[in-house]
Amino acid sequence: MKNLLVTLADLPAFEEVIDVRTPLEYADDHIPGAINAPVLSNEERVIVGTLYKQDPFAATKLGAGLVAKNLGIHLATTFKDRPKNWRPLIYCWRGGKRSGSMTTWFNLIGWKARQLAGGYKAYRGQVLQQLEALPAALRFIVLAGHTGCGKTRLLHALAQNGAQTLDLEGLAKHRGSVLGSFPAASQPSQKSFDSQLIRQLSLFDHTRPVFVEAESKRVGKIHLPASLMLAIRAADCILLQASFTDRIRFLCDDYASLFDDPASFKIKLSRLVEMHGKVVLAHWNELIDQGQKAELFSELISLHYDPAYKRSSQGNYLRLSDARPLVIDPSGDLSACAKQLIVDLAA
Repeated sequence: MKNLLVTLADLPAFEEVIDVRTPLEYADDHIPGAINAPVLSNEERVIVGTLYKQDPFAATKLGAGLVAKNLGIHLATTFKDRPKNWRPLIYCWRGGKRSGSMTTWFNLIGWKARQLAGGYKAYRGQVLQQLEALPAALRFIVLAGHTGCGKTRLLHALAQNGAQTLDLEGLAKHRGSVLGSFPAASQPSQKSFDSQLIRQLSLFDHTRPVFVEAESKRVGKIHLPASLMLAIRAADCILLQASFTDRIRFLCDDYASLFDDPASFKIKLSRLVEMHGKVVLAHWNELIDQGQKAELFSELISLHYDPAYKRSSQGNYLRLSDARPLVIDPSGDLSACAKQLIVDLAA
């Protein structure tokens, strides 16, 4: 099989990339663009793995039969219309028997299939290496400011007007705070987030700045790479400012969906009980029941978000004290503001 092995450097030469791992492994993370054609199902892999601990030979024989069965199904369905000169790249976890089996059979059929040496494990190793190197090569501009001042909205306006932006909350599917989970969307796995992040970082032009929001090292359950945190915490900052009234109005609109599910809203806030006490939490729960949005967000800003920002921001972002101030209405049209910011930073 050595002559059928290729490396990640050969990836562009192939028309299609096939991940033969289980659907669960594929969902956790995969090479971008790869399709999933598992040679063992989730359940079958568990059965074979359990048996292998007791009788390796019996497990290998059982696994071979299951792989043959599933290969037959894929040939009759997923790959039935592939042309004679088709050239796929196939991988599994470590470039072992699962991908080797499909690669061998595809070549016997006449396709020019190749197996990825090291499998997904080699790809994951490359991702971790790139996570160490790429952030340091980019010039970040950090959008800092209190909760409710429109950092995400300005970031999106910058992107719409041609600026390079890194939307970490969008990639992580979380807004970074205790109330930050996206409605009807779960967060990706850490590995999947890392893959999406590398894909984004590799597209940036190193001669132009990259705008990014100020973030803590965790966005929901996702951990941001230490190399990225070092790069953005040492970057130049723009300090967004908005009136208290404008911030309240913005949060009432931006987090309005939380009031559609009061029980879930209260569960989220319950994580703050150790910090603020049961009496305060009970009061906030009453405001939720009464639909008092402005009152609740006013107290959350005053008692929780602003004190937390004061504790963490100055120590985390080295150039925040020299930041350029920018007063905006977070609920307004930020396109003109974004355009001017792009022009100013290009000058």
